[in-house]
Amino acid sequence: MKPKRETLKAFKARTVSNKKVVYTVYIALRLSVILMLILQVFNRNYENVLLCVLTLALFLLPAALERRLNIDLPDTLEIIILLFIYAAEILGEIQSFYIQFPYWDAMLHTMNGFLCAAIGFSLVDLLNRHERVSLSLSPFFMAVTAFCFSMTVGVLWEFFEYLMDQLFLLDMQKDTIRNVISTVNLDPAHGTRPVVIRGIQDVILVLEDGSTRALGLGGYLDIGVADTMADLFVNFIGAAVFSAIGFFYVKNRGKSAIAPQFIPKVLSQPEEQSTTAGEE
Repeated sequence: MKPKRETLKAFKARTVSNKKVVYTVYIALRLSVILMLILQVFNRNYENVLLCVLTLALFLLPAALERRLNIDLPDTLEIIILLFIYAAEILGEIQSFYIQFPYWDAMLHTMNGFLCAAIGFSLVDLLNRHERVSLSLSPFFMAVTAFCFSMTVGVLWEFFEYLMDQLFLLDMQKDTIRNVISTVNLDPAHGTRPVVIRGIQDVILVLEDGSTRALGLGGYLDIGVADTMADLFVNFIGAAVFSAIGFFYVKNRGKSAIAPQFIPKVLSQPEEQSTTAGEE
């Protein structure tokens, strides 16, 4: 007989009693987002209102996954996920931390690479230990799979940013000011020899009506390429770090102090245990 999934009421009671720190962080962040939502409504900034609603919905994902998959997310992982969502949507977008702090985006992408590698590693680890799944990967291939999973997520996100920029001109791939460029388009012989231009201090736009406009940005405006490559590079660093941690965790099972803080555990079903006891 298939065990029944834990009721929502029982799940909430268990969450509050067993995860007091996580629940406290969740309530504090949720209240902060609600206050921000009210403020944005008064300011009639409905785009930010939607971001607040999206944030509140994303806050529910960890608990929903726990209940749906019958797993227990480590407190450290769950708190980092909640803080990551808040830092990206509320601080990054609404409070403009992406603009005010140049390394804010790089920090979040590094964290994203680390978290996605942890999630990918967890999925493989759970399948590796599942009795009904014929999967037995070595520690090295588990680490490689986690790394590839994280990098794939990072690449898909960059695809999404590029698509949004092309369709809706959102500038999700933030531009970069550069003082040196190298391009074959300026080769006098129209060949493939790159021409290097150094010391660029400004760019002047010539519009279709003949008018000109100096950007005044202090350099050449790179359209998203440098930002995308930087995002993928720091994603690579985060993924590589956790993949290494996961490798040694599996190789020396139970001797790691870091990995267990990021790897979910499968919970036993109380209903299943009582049914088994009745049959015995």
